[in-house]
Amino acid sequence: MEQFNLISIFVFLFGISFGSFLNVLIYRIPEGINIAIPPSACPKCNNELKWYHNIPLFSWLFLGGKCAFCKEPIPLRYPLVELFNAIIWLIIYLKIGLVWYLPFVALSFSMLLALSMIDLKYFAVPDSLNFAALIFALIQKDFFNHLIDAAIAAFGFWLLGFIVSKLAKKDSLGEADIIVAATMAALLGFPAFFIAMFLSAILAIVPSLLAKDTMVPFVPFLALATLITYINKDALLQLLEVILYG
Repeated sequence: MEQFNLISIFVFLFGISFGSFLNVLIYRIPEGINIAIPPSACPKCNNELKWYHNIPLFSWLFLGGKCAFCKEPIPLRYPLVELFNAIIWLIIYLKIGLVWYLPFVALSFSMLLALSMIDLKYFAVPDSLNFAALIFALIQKDFFNHLIDAAIAAFGFWLLGFIVSKLAKKDSLGEADIIVAATMAALLGFPAFFIAMFLSAILAIVPSLLAKDTMVPFVPFLALATLITYINKDALLQLLEVILYG
């Protein structure tokens, strides 16, 4: 139990740390800014942050959610991304244990988290993070099976988009949707992939109704449904079997 607790704490802290890097990706990639340089600075006063201003989660708390120089509020999104990423990593560790592909599965879900945050703000997802999520999702045991699942989902989504585009005479599903679908299939396999797609549609119903004529980003719902399905895969597959066969 002691070893389990130590590993859990390590995974959680590492998740918070990587969540801090996710914030860099979420802010800089859509703006076309190099993710390595320049060093982190306050977007309001442009003062370069000290190392102790960048301690994940804790710096935001110690600073009272404000810039150390100009006292402008630091968006709550920053600590929340760090915290959510840490929770996701911990949940995945508790699900699959300390296996060699744990970091890659965790990183894939981290990329989906970053894509969700970017989609919420820009209604678009960058290819670099999208393909990174897919590549990380493929690096698991039984690589070729995951690759085949991803290819089937990608082709299925492409074919669906092609048919709908022809019928509606306008573009429907884009390349980003196809890659996200491939990532979901690589992480979940079949038929769990279909469960996640159905669940994502259910999750998106209320926001879509409330939004009315406003665009609703769908990647966050796909990512959340993928995480829920990944964690509860066995139970959901059993439920599906009961529904289909009684």
